[in-house]
Amino acid sequence: MSFDPSTLRYNDAGLIPVIAQDANSGEVLMLAWMNAEAVARTLHTRKVTYWSRSRQEFWVKGATSGNTQGLVDFRIDCDRDCLLVAVDQSGPACHTGRRNCFFTSVQDGAEVEVD
Repeated sequence: MSFDPSTLRYNDAGLIPVIAQDANSGEVLMLAWMNAEAVARTLHTRKVTYWSRSRQEFWVKGATSGNTQGLVDFRIDCDRDCLLVAVDQSGPACHTGRRNCFFTSVQDGAEVEVD
């Protein structure tokens, strides 16, 4: 059966959340958004392409930073309203320069930066 991006359940803005995970370690790297065109581009080029909500444009991960995400696996959740991309991450995934975007933990009611 061939895949049709229009069968995914996008939100009212035409977007679907995407979790990026390191294909080797399983580490969760970041969460971003795709529209149907970004899904199609990602599957065609094997370079993970997101939709930037702030810039209102396509964003090929690493195009300016060099910290690329090569697509290893593309998965759809059971409700078809969330995606998981397993990636070959080159360099940090977070725009802050950290390995992943989830470096703030809430511990005993306080925010703590963790590695």
